[in-house]
Amino acid sequence: MKVVGTSTPRIEGREKLIGTAQYVDDIPLGDFLWGQTVRSSIPYGKIKSISFDPSEDWSDVTIVTAADIPGVNVVGILEKDWPVLAKDRVYHQMEPILLLAHRSRERLYRLQSKVTIEYERWDPVLTIDESLARKAVLFKEDNIFKQIAIDKGDADAAFAAAAEVVERTYWTGHHEQAYIETNGMVAAYDPAKKYLKVTGSLQCPFYVLKGLAPIVGLPPERVEIEQAVTGGAFGGKEDFPTILAAHASLLSMKSGLPVKMIYDRPEDLMSTTKRHPCRTVVRTAHDSSGKITALEMDITMDGGAYCTLSPVVLSRGTIHAAGPYNWDNVRIRSRAVATNTPSNGA
Repeated sequence: MKVVGTSTPRIEGREKLIGTAQYVDDIPLGDFLWGQTVRSSIPYGKIKSISFDPSEDWSDVTIVTAADIPGVNVVGILEKDWPVLAKDRVYHQMEPILLLAHRSRERLYRLQSKVTIEYERWDPVLTIDESLARKAVLFKEDNIFKQIAIDKGDADAAFAAAAEVVERTYWTGHHEQAYIETNGMVAAYDPAKKYLKVTGSLQCPFYVLKGLAPIVGLPPERVEIEQAVTGGAFGGKEDFPTILAAHASLLSMKSGLPVKMIYDRPEDLMSTTKRHPCRTVVRTAHDSSGKITALEMDITMDGGAYCTLSPVVLSRGTIHAAGPYNWDNVRIRSRAVATNTPSNGA
């Protein structure tokens, strides 16, 4: 076989090596606006009012709220629960509430602090135990995005007959994907042709297309998604780019100009989806020789405020929980729950 043992050059390798590869922030645009997001400062509550500092000139600033969305105000990945922009309530700190666009990025940074949002604060659900206890109901009737059960053999009998049972609880925190290039997106809407083109740092163009078209109120054939050279992703640009694409697109549609949105590192760290925090309880049954005769695992993942890809991550964690071993007796129970923290994903 000629392909075995043969090194295949990367298609984009030369451009990356000599520095001519165009990441999203390198794309020449001509006349365009920068976009910026105004976010929630509290984890849970009702939006009472939004006001703009009258000492500032807002006449040349494009402002987008939930009321400006021409289609649906939801990103539908596995559940239709993730708002593009919060309308009347917020479910986590750093949740997007409104968008600003201007030619000067420096001015946008200043204007962010000139928007005042008043809230009615509610007591947030911040831990998996508070979620399971239904301190507040955030998702459906029980706060559970997904739950899975795996059974093999007779775990109860194996534990009852065990000479020794060992139990340990393990905690893992948020995992940041730590891509070098932060999330970025450029959207350009042509009102004459009713055609939207979005170019961004992303992993799954068809995820973005499926989610974005209903938000902007266009048929899929009038929306073009292009993946720019992407400076790392590792799952972190799988679900979240649909939100950023929607924000840039809404600003472009309202302003009539291309809009570029590039997160700085603090915004990217605090607002984008991470890998889930998790509590794992592991019990093993042993006979008198020390042989493990049964495995029981209880897994709870913190999905954050919205479902996103939590069921997918949960299924992979659950399916792989027992490892590559041929267990005679296994019981695995797992669930992903909602909390008032930024959503977690791939």
